[in-house]
Amino acid sequence: MTVPITPLRPEECRPVPDAGLGALETEKGNLPLESVDVAAHVTGLVAGVEVVQTFRNAFDVSLEATYVFPLPPRAAVTAFRMEADDRVVDGVLKERGQARADYDRALAEGRRAAIAEEDRPDVFTIRVGNIVPGERVVVRLTLSQPLPYEDGAAEFRFPLVVAPRYIPGAPLPGPSAGGGVAPDTDAVPDASRITPPVLLPGFPYPVRLSLATTIDPTGLDLREVRSSLHEVDREGDTIRLRPGERLDRDFILRLAFDASSSLALVPDDAADAGSPGEGTTDGSGSAEGTAEDTADAGGTFVLTLLPPPEDATRTVSRDVVLLLDRSGSMTGWKMVAARRAAARIVDTLTRHDRFAVLSFDSVVERALSGGLVDASDRNRYRAVEHLSRLDARGGTEMLAPLEEALRLLDGHTAPAPGKATGTNPGQPGEDGRHGGPGVYGEQARDRVLVLVTDGQVGNEDEILERIGARLHGIRVHTVGIDRAVNAGFLGRLALLGSGRCELVESEDRLDAAMEHIHRRIGSPLVTDVALKAEGLDLVADTVTHAGSLYPGVPLVVSGRYQGRRPAGALTVQGRTADGRPWEERIEGRPAHGPAARAVWARAHLRGLEDRYAMGDHSLEQRIVDASLRFGVLCRFTAFVAVDTRVTGEGGPEHRVIQPVEPPSGWEMPTAMPMMAAGAPMMAKMAAFIPAGPETPPGSAADRPIAAAPPPGAPPAAPAAPPYAAAPAPARRRASRGFSVGRFLPHPGEGTAPVTDVEGIRPVLAEELARLGQAESLPERERRRYLADLASRLRVVAQMVGGHPDLAALATDLERAEWAEVSLDDLWRRTADLLTALTGRSGSASTTDPTSPGSTYPGPTSPGSAFPGSAPPGSATGAKEGRRPFWKRS
Repeated sequence: MTVPITPLRPEECRPVPDAGLGALETEKGNLPLESVDVAAHVTGLVAGVEVVQTFRNAFDVSLEATYVFPLPPRAAVTAFRMEADDRVVDGVLKERGQARADYDRALAEGRRAAIAEEDRPDVFTIRVGNIVPGERVVVRLTLSQPLPYEDGAAEFRFPLVVAPRYIPGAPLPGPSAGGGVAPDTDAVPDASRITPPVLLPGFPYPVRLSLATTIDPTGLDLREVRSSLHEVDREGDTIRLRPGERLDRDFILRLAFDASSSLALVPDDAADAGSPGEGTTDGSGSAEGTAEDTADAGGTFVLTLLPPPEDATRTVSRDVVLLLDRSGSMTGWKMVAARRAAARIVDTLTRHDRFAVLSFDSVVERALSGGLVDASDRNRYRAVEHLSRLDARGGTEMLAPLEEALRLLDGHTAPAPGKATGTNPGQPGEDGRHGGPGVYGEQARDRVLVLVTDGQVGNEDEILERIGARLHGIRVHTVGIDRAVNAGFLGRLALLGSGRCELVESEDRLDAAMEHIHRRIGSPLVTDVALKAEGLDLVADTVTHAGSLYPGVPLVVSGRYQGRRPAGALTVQGRTADGRPWEERIEGRPAHGPAARAVWARAHLRGLEDRYAMGDHSLEQRIVDASLRFGVLCRFTAFVAVDTRVTGEGGPEHRVIQPVEPPSGWEMPTAMPMMAAGAPMMAKMAAFIPAGPETPPGSAADRPIAAAPPPGAPPAAPAAPPYAAAPAPARRRASRGFSVGRFLPHPGEGTAPVTDVEGIRPVLAEELARLGQAESLPERERRRYLADLASRLRVVAQMVGGHPDLAALATDLERAEWAEVSLDDLWRRTADLLTALTGRSGSASTTDPTSPGSTYPGPTSPGSAFPGSAPPGSATGAKEGRRPFWKRS
């Protein structure tokens, strides 16, 4: 086994006087976090990790220390322990509100306590209270994480720093939810919990870091292990960080070996038999954390299936929208890498494709005017030329460009600033091209959205809520460029879009990452993947999302089964690109270890949390119950450890939030308040919001979509210097008119009607007209058209509060691409129902109800239930007071 040591460039390891194992002096003494130790054990495609954090009270009064830190976004935290004064207290997993109340009560009574909470899938907070002067307290977290595998290599990535995030929205009144540097806002009600203060670049850092990874290939043919970004040493099968490394970038190991298809069946008794260090709770935590119903014995299955061989002769036309983040946090190497990545994506397009390139910060610019354009040599050259002129500036207003990208992929072209148009999206424009895929002119097209960003935004839930339900039929691929990327958000976005999340931590990694994206932009090998059990009794609603099979990427599906005997098989069924049935059978084999159940539970909880973030708040209790049952931390639960011994009178007399390192490679603006010697511990960081007289009121969603300046012209100046402080933005204006974004009822409103049948008739009439235009297409493209129509009819049915006939037809149309389904019958049923509901002949034309100049007969007043009329972050309009921040929507 070889371990090449990746040398760091000079700018990554500038010598700093007095740097190393020193201590940062403040007005009252040293910072509380003394050391962070990470021990990982990699077995196959799973890693078991223990994180040890040591806090020391250098003050002369009792102390509460707070540390905001990252963990891998797919990791399952299964145990928490506090050690102090020769006492060991195991954490108990409880509903989050109850855990916080227990912690506060213990501190008020003078007892030592600690609490661990999840604020984002990859951002966690630990508080340790009533540390007596001179005392050291050690907290331990145990977790399991799956390793992604592609093209013959698995990756172990462990984040080490929480990077600054852009926080949009208006500040909320009342006390903050946390001690961070950004105020809570209506868009990010817990912003103060995810924005720890940042140390000055190059300042001596007091935290000692050790990280050791032991690799056990368990019989696999491990060919190579490569490290990235860090200096490491090898001792047998253990890879260790060299002393002096800082908590400023992700730790990454890539393991090259050949995977194989398998079905592991792990009974619960085998999982429970694991040691505490391998992912089970223990002590007082086991009572509430793993309370299984022993009457229903069962276990967890993990299916790994390699994809079938790729057909290199397939050519699929695509509509691709590329979004490039050019905000201030992308300064330096990230902007260079992002430009290169975007240019590589443009270069992969063929003459069969259409595309658009949008760059965004506080405003959105287009590389080419109009909507989707043909991927001709001239257009691709102009797009690459536009990308080469971009630099970092402004704030990260991500919601507006995502919504604009979805409008383009839905076939609707927004007008240029100051210019209205009534062009029908399905009709040819001035250049003779169709405005979108709605009519399927020559052949069915894949719709693809590629987002290139560092993901450093705080309003992830608002973004998912606003766009999540609109991603059906669109492949979303995310490229995270950063040494401390927001992988949790980018991974969730790619999952909702059945796409890929590729993380690029250095320019050296860019070529390999872009090769993966190129392969994923193409159509999957197998779609409509489903599982058929043989001899296994699968538990309903526990099987993780199967998605599709892509070249070079194994399909990994897990879930729960019932029964004491771990035996049986699973048959994976799906459809190839030409609509033919495909299947493969995998025989199950018994396996042992606690990681399988923990990793499945975390994935299951993440899926429920994403549905909650998209508006289904009825899932809260179900999420809590699943978290407590399987002993895995989530956003609605917390681990709390309370000592029975009283160490003082009342609560802590001093509170400190641990500042973090500036991420490696970031050029931090001088206007941003940071932690330095003698600086107040709670100094506030300037919000990442552009300001200035040029900034229009409202959010970026209200601002125009600007065309890029012509070649040779100076780039448009940003509204204000990056990262400048700004006044509170105004709330979004109420909707006026009708746009494609309004087709979908706000997820938080369920199926509440936003109009009546009369109101949807213009939409159905347009669908009927398009159906007639598509009737002459080849069979495969007509099937694709009906399958896409199913999603649109479902939305229309929701607009009227539910329509049984439309919903039933949509269900049948979802199977239109199945070869054995009668296309003629489906086509005739669709035409008949649309004709009956509109009272029109299928050939009747209609004014496009989504054009900017049109009016919609449904309700659009600010006080109506029309989607979009509520302020950001609100599912049902105005709120009564502030909800608990972890119940943000």
